[in-house]
Amino acid sequence: MGFANEVSEVSEKIKDAESVTVISHIDADGIASEAVLRQAIARCGIDVTSVFVRQLEPITMKYIPDNSSLKVFIDLGAGQQNLLEERGLRENEVVIIDHHVSQDVDTPYLQVNGLPYGYEKLSAAGTGYLVSKQIDDYNTDLAKIAVVGNVGDMMAREHCGLVGPARGIVEDGVECGNIEIVTDDLNCYGISTRPLHYCLSFSDDPFVPGITNNPSGAQDLIENDAGIDLKKRNGKWRVWEDLSPEEKRTLIGILALRLHSAGEPTKRLKAEHYIFPDEMKYTPLRNASEYATMLNACGRWVKPKIGSSVCCGDRGEGYREAEVMLRHHRTVIREMMEYILETGVTELSALQYLHVGDRFPDTIVGIGAGMALSKLNWKLPIMILCYLPDDPELIKVSMRTNERMVQAGMDLQAALMKAAEAAGGGGGGHKIAAGAYIPRSAEEGFAESVNRILEKQSS
Repeated sequence: MGFANEVSEVSEKIKDAESVTVISHIDADGIASEAVLRQAIARCGIDVTSVFVRQLEPITMKYIPDNSSLKVFIDLGAGQQNLLEERGLRENEVVIIDHHVSQDVDTPYLQVNGLPYGYEKLSAAGTGYLVSKQIDDYNTDLAKIAVVGNVGDMMAREHCGLVGPARGIVEDGVECGNIEIVTDDLNCYGISTRPLHYCLSFSDDPFVPGITNNPSGAQDLIENDAGIDLKKRNGKWRVWEDLSPEEKRTLIGILALRLHSAGEPTKRLKAEHYIFPDEMKYTPLRNASEYATMLNACGRWVKPKIGSSVCCGDRGEGYREAEVMLRHHRTVIREMMEYILETGVTELSALQYLHVGDRFPDTIVGIGAGMALSKLNWKLPIMILCYLPDDPELIKVSMRTNERMVQAGMDLQAALMKAAEAAGGGGGGHKIAAGAYIPRSAEEGFAESVNRILEKQSS
């Protein structure tokens, strides 16, 4: 049929609906997806409501309303179509907008998914935006939120910037006036809010010896090697966005020399950033990656609708609540990372793992795992297992690796899906980050099972 035809058919199906229920995921991409699609649908004068779910699974299907509305599943659904069939949802009642591997079922549900067409770096929010733009060209102002979803789902990580259709969405935002592209900039997180030396020290892609995980080393490099002031005249810390082009070039050059001296490649030192000029400076909404973290905080602490309200323009009570969740989110993530490092992981030949029990919420274990990985053996993907508070019969599994290992052939999604299905569960995600749910009875030996699959990938 073709990707463009799928986009067109889905948009027409939505426009013809009398009412729509949007069912989405609770991560940054899912929240951004829902916000983009809900606004586009509402602008058509169509009655629209939303439902957020942690994951589409038997226990969460009860939240799908039993009414005559068109059910639009976004950022989920493609890999769980059997659940839609089991629920009795007919072909004309469902639309799926997703970017995960699709499942073969008897019912030919209408869906749009860039994956079969080679668009591996297009998130659900990006796909939902293309549908929204097809609904009405006026919706190009929603490109900004789609970019947040794309970046939040790590679509920019491999190429240090968005590519393909996702890059086209950025250009829509530039034309609309709510996105600025900063090219050849430092590949780091926190460019709008973190003090400069912390921004550099938290950067681990690439890992810079003496700087990564070393704030004092970063401070010494900035002040002594580069001769750059860390503070403004008013005494406040400078952030990366405060630096002049010349100061940025100086720091990037010194970091490149550090990498070269250590025999490390420098190609990942620079990246593309997406700044939102309509947002206040020094706030998490100023750039795509920090905006995505705020949405993740809202979702992981079970308030995705707050994140959605921020995406839809709430800069009052909703934004203040999101800020509180972001601070709490960062505190707990830091505590989890420290726990992982203090407790230690079990290393196998192809992975490292730890079971945290019920010590941390299942919604954040993947994020904590990703942060801890930079301080562990980066050549081994990390797997964290935990219990679920609302289902004592299941275990949540989260895995993370880095871009270097993905380029070497590692595929966490494939490994975790295969191992989880063999254990009577299910999994999904991406090559660099994946998750699964397995029965508690399958816990023993599960890590070894995943390890064997990863061994074969590297052989």
